[in-house]
Amino acid sequence: MSEFAKIILKPGKEAAVRRNHPWVFSGAVDRAEGTSREGDIVEIVSSRNEFLALGHLLQGSIAIKIFEFAKSSLDQDYWKSRLVQAYQLRERLMLTGNSLTNAYRLVFSEGDGLPGLMIDYYNGVAVMQTHSLGMHRLKPRFVEALIEIYGEKLVAVYDKSRETMKPIIAEDQLLFGSLKTGEILEIGHPFRVNWELGQKTGFFLDQRNNRMFAQHYAKDKKVLNAFCYSGAFSVYALQGGASMVHSVDSSKQAIDWTEENIKLNGFGSDRHTAFVADAKQWITGTDEKYDMVILDPPAFAKTHTVTNNALHAYVHINTQAMKKLRPNGLLFSFSCSQAIGRDIFQSALMSAALEAGRRVRILHRLSQGPDHPVSIYHPEGEYLKGFILEVS
Repeated sequence: MSEFAKIILKPGKEAAVRRNHPWVFSGAVDRAEGTSREGDIVEIVSSRNEFLALGHLLQGSIAIKIFEFAKSSLDQDYWKSRLVQAYQLRERLMLTGNSLTNAYRLVFSEGDGLPGLMIDYYNGVAVMQTHSLGMHRLKPRFVEALIEIYGEKLVAVYDKSRETMKPIIAEDQLLFGSLKTGEILEIGHPFRVNWELGQKTGFFLDQRNNRMFAQHYAKDKKVLNAFCYSGAFSVYALQGGASMVHSVDSSKQAIDWTEENIKLNGFGSDRHTAFVADAKQWITGTDEKYDMVILDPPAFAKTHTVTNNALHAYVHINTQAMKKLRPNGLLFSFSCSQAIGRDIFQSALMSAALEAGRRVRILHRLSQGPDHPVSIYHPEGEYLKGFILEVS
């Protein structure tokens, strides 16, 4: 007899699980055998009582997130082995022990077989964020595994799950070591990261490779970095020889961090100006013309129910950005909305080009970095879509 409650799927609904997709939707569930609550590990079986997978029970349209497709002993070694496998991938990506880059994503949810768990490593500080109650309960085991994997290199483990879990379940807290605002290197560029007050885990590591394109193309260009957050794209553009960079964000705190990072990299006000302003209003209202515009807004659509509104927002802001570009200017446009697929986002950019009345060509299609791997069985994991467009 299984030690876990069973979730029996409806006839014919096991196909997605057999294809290794890690989500079971509530509509596929027939019934449960045994007692289980949100966060519990459950065994998923077909209508013929055939074992399919193990996963964590959730509330909502996604009823179960699967972490194992084989019968397994789920002891401490099991969870440690998953973190070791994630670490070994980052080793193969030349991110661990890298003298120029000491910050990367160690665990990317479904991409690393740990749906509901994110861990970012910042030069000795591991910042953990859980997105499911099941993974949240396993935090002590992950802390133990991190200490074993990194040894003396690990300075602290910080749990930043308050925004992803209900506050009554989780408060942001130090789980190991001592915490302070830290400095990281990303491809040789220093940045200060505040994992306690910053967005997400403190820094947007997923854009690392894409920022190199900004550095590559910025020479002698006047650049607008809208939704700049802590100014990483601005730093790369200045390193690439931009003649002037304007950084815009509605958050005064973000602009303070931007100016701190600009100074940290040796640049001054002669080539950089920061503005506390709503980026959408700024782009619409400014009379400035630019050679390069970077649009990396927060997710306009967090669920499929608001997709239409999000598309209108993407069309509007990209239309305005295209209008502000000089002939042959470059537009870096991103969407981190999982609910907006790449083809849909490209269609929104085409609508923007038509509204702006500009001739537009795609130069590059961009995505998140390889430390945010996407399982071939879970295409939804490719949440970051980006295009570099030439606007004539």
